[in-house]
Amino acid sequence: MTQTAAPEQLVFIALQANSDTISIIEAIMADNPRAVLNEYPAMVKIDAPGRLVIKRETIEEALGRSYDLREIQLNLISLGGSVDESEDEFILEWKRG
Repeated sequence: MTQTAAPEQLVFIALQANSDTISIIEAIMADNPRAVLNEYPAMVKIDAPGRLVIKRETIEEALGRSYDLREIQLNLISLGGSVDESEDEFILEWKRG
């Protein structure tokens, strides 16, 4: 009998859909090829299997200016997953154990 791997649990981030978040959303999608973008009125939700990594450097490149990852909270609606953050990365994943 063969065992199949359990599907990876989704993590997500939901942000306000506005002119401030367009470049941030593009950067998140560029760094997470398995992520799925779901657009709603006034909100964007990004789902990813297992892990979602938001990189300061990629956002800075998209915005054309320096960016403090804490700024993401200005447009944050909700998130799902355990948060691990540093000055360079904001990571969402479900911790096991």
